[in-house]
Amino acid sequence: MPIDYASLKAWPFAEIEHRYAAKDVILYALGLGIGGDPLDRAQLRFVYEQDLEVVPGFALVMGYPGFWVMDPRTGLDWKKVLNAEQGVQIFKPLPATGPVIAQNRVEEIVDKGDGKGAILYTCRDIFDGGRKELLARVTQTVLCRGDGGFGGPVTQPRPAAEPVPKEAPQLSFDWKTPAQAALIFRLSGDANPLHADPSVAQDAGFPRPILHGAAVFGIASYAAVRALCDSQPARLRSLDVRFSAPVFPGETIRCEFWRQGPAAARLRARVVERDSVVLDRGWVKYDE
Repeated sequence: MPIDYASLKAWPFAEIEHRYAAKDVILYALGLGIGGDPLDRAQLRFVYEQDLEVVPGFALVMGYPGFWVMDPRTGLDWKKVLNAEQGVQIFKPLPATGPVIAQNRVEEIVDKGDGKGAILYTCRDIFDGGRKELLARVTQTVLCRGDGGFGGPVTQPRPAAEPVPKEAPQLSFDWKTPAQAALIFRLSGDANPLHADPSVAQDAGFPRPILHGAAVFGIASYAAVRALCDSQPARLRSLDVRFSAPVFPGETIRCEFWRQGPAAARLRARVVERDSVVLDRGWVKYDE
């Protein structure tokens, strides 16, 4: 069944009340590989309930609607869906325990043409439990490789961010991902079998399960906190990235930063073992 533009654009997301505890924040951090050195206090603060801090990328987990594109009513070929871009704005420090209220919505679907796929833009607003304050806004661009030519309106994809500077980065932060990272990270809500089942991964064109894009994003947010914010997550204001290649669990991610005046930096991330750029055209904004 092809995409029905009007139905997908008005997808009926229910408002989500997400109740979570400190153990959920800790499980998320463990899925990123944080805590690998239990004597490193810069890691311990994210995986120990005493004075627990929240990795900013946890916003992607808050009010997550599940892998809803598997619903056959969407008309999407879910096995060919990939996360293309991800962004988060942090307006208030993320609480270490819930509840929070989330409202998801489809903002637009762009038909790139038959054989060229489609682009799905979504947005999620996350409020405190009393719905008094907006805590964060999560944006996502999804590449639907098997769904072009559905007859959608003639619109253009949103413009991409400028490339990162050509000169050498000013800062870098290396992070070794655990071999079981995807199996742990999926317990935070994204049960897409692409990240666990070798046969599903092979059907999608990968030699083995890949790490969640949300996990790579989470690692980038943690790297930005460590490299730019003196390990203080409350100072991170926004992070936007474009996914350019998959990461396989067990690989080392090197996040590279270029300062752009006060309180901003460009970001690129590469897998060290394959010298493959996996995040590109990134922007970080933070409090000095």
